[in-house]
Amino acid sequence: MDPTRALAFALLQSVLEQHRTLEDALDRLPASDGRDRAAAHRLAATVLRRLGTLDAVVEPHLQRAPPAPVRLILALGAAQLLFLGTPAHAAVATSVDLARAEKLAPFAKLVNAVLRRVAERGGALLADLDSPRLDTPAWLWSAWGADARAIATVHQTEAPLDILLAPGATAPPGGELLPTGSIRYPAGTRVTGLAGFAEGAFWVQDAAASLPARLLNAQPGERIADLCAAPGGKTAQLAAAGARVTAVERDPARCMRLMENLSRLRLTADLVQADAATWTPAEKFDAVLLDAPCSATGTIRRHPDVAHLKRPADVANLAATQAKLLDAARRLLRPGGRLIYAVCSLQPEEGADQIRAANLKAEPFTPAELAMIPEARTQDGFLRTHPGMWAARGGMDGFFAVRMR
Repeated sequence: MDPTRALAFALLQSVLEQHRTLEDALDRLPASDGRDRAAAHRLAATVLRRLGTLDAVVEPHLQRAPPAPVRLILALGAAQLLFLGTPAHAAVATSVDLARAEKLAPFAKLVNAVLRRVAERGGALLADLDSPRLDTPAWLWSAWGADARAIATVHQTEAPLDILLAPGATAPPGGELLPTGSIRYPAGTRVTGLAGFAEGAFWVQDAAASLPARLLNAQPGERIADLCAAPGGKTAQLAAAGARVTAVERDPARCMRLMENLSRLRLTADLVQADAATWTPAEKFDAVLLDAPCSATGTIRRHPDVAHLKRPADVANLAATQAKLLDAARRLLRPGGRLIYAVCSLQPEEGADQIRAANLKAEPFTPAELAMIPEARTQDGFLRTHPGMWAARGGMDGFFAVRMR
C-alpha cells in the first residue's frame, strides 16, 4: 500500500468528515516519513482545491452515487491524473490498492474502470467545465461579487512562498522582490531549505499579511500592543521596526509558537497570554494592531480546507467577536493613539460592514501610503486585497484593514 495515498486519504477524511482543519489533521497523522507527509499534504490540498471539478469529472461515469469514502478515492485518483502529472498506471493502481486497503474491495473494479476512463480523456474532460465556479461554494461566490471569478481562478493553484527579512539579513537566492518589500519564491519551496532559516534571517508571511503592520508605521520606542498575535509575523515586523511590543495571545499552544518564532528571529517582545477582549494593562499604548480572529476566507489559496469548513453562520458569529475586540482595543489607546483593525477575510461583514456597524470614524490610508499597491485602496481609504490581485505573480491573500485614531 502506497503510504502517500493512504495519508492523503486520511487527511481528506479528517477535513471533510470530521471537520478538522488540514493543519490539525496533519498534526494528528501517525509518525511517518517527512517526504510522505509532505506529498500527502500536497495531494490532499489539491483535492480540496479542485473538489467541485473532480466530482464533475467523475460523475458521468457513475450509475449511482458510491459511498463517500469511494468518492474520495476517485477524487484522489482523478487529481493525480488531471492536475499532478502522475502516470496513469500509477494513479489507477494505487487508487485500486487504496480501495482494498480501506475495506472497500467491492468497489475496486468501479475505481479501476472510472479512473481508466478519466485517464483516456485526460485534460479534455475539463474543457467544458466552469472550474472556478464548481470549486467555490455558492455562498462564497455570491459574497465576493464582481471579484468572485478572479479570486476563484487564483484559488485553483498552489500559492507561492513569501518571506520578510529580519534587520540586516540577506535574502536567500531565487526570490523575487515584490513592491510591498516581501520576497517571493515559487510554489512548493521548502522554507526550511532556504539559506538562513535556522539562523533567523527571515520569517514566512504573505505579502498582503505584511501590509497592516506596515501601515501602522511603528516608530522606534513606541509602545504597541499586538492583539491576537500568534503566530507572530506582525509582532516581528513591529519589533524589527524598533517598537516596544506587547504581544497578546489567548491560546497557550499558539503563544508557545509565537515565543519560538521570536526566539529564532532573535527579536524581543513582551508576551502576554490573555483574552484580548478582557485584558487590562497597567498603561495605555501609543498604537494597537488588532488582527482579529475571522473566517480566514482570504487565505483559501494557502488553506483550501477553509472553503469546506466555513459556513455563513460562522461569519456572523465571528463578526460579533470582532466587535467586542474592537471595543476592547480602543480602550487600550492613549489619547490620540492609533488603531489598525485587520482581518484575513473576504467577507464584507468582517470588513467594511463591521466598521460601519460600529459607527467608527476611520482615518483613511492615503494614496502615498498605498503607492506600492494602489489597487488595494478602496474609495473609503480602506485596505482591501484579494487573491486576484497580482494574479500573474501568484496572487496574494485577501486582507481588509482600516485605521482609526
